[in-house]
Amino acid sequence: MESVYLLIPVSVILVFGIALAFWWSVRSGQFDDLEGPGFRVLMDDDHPKKADKAVETEKPENG
Repeated sequence: MESVYLLIPVSVILVFGIALAFWWSVRSGQFDDLEGPGFRVLMDDDHPKKADKAVETEKPENG
């Protein structure tokens, strides 16, 4: 019975913590676009990154 006196306040604090974390994530826009990141993974980049071009231009010369 004594453990109930400890577990009830801990569970209430945990519920409030989870509710605050959920409220913060909704307010900060974490759930605005759920499908966009999944489609971005599948899209090909038409333009290579600048770092890739720098590596291609720095090829050593033979001779």
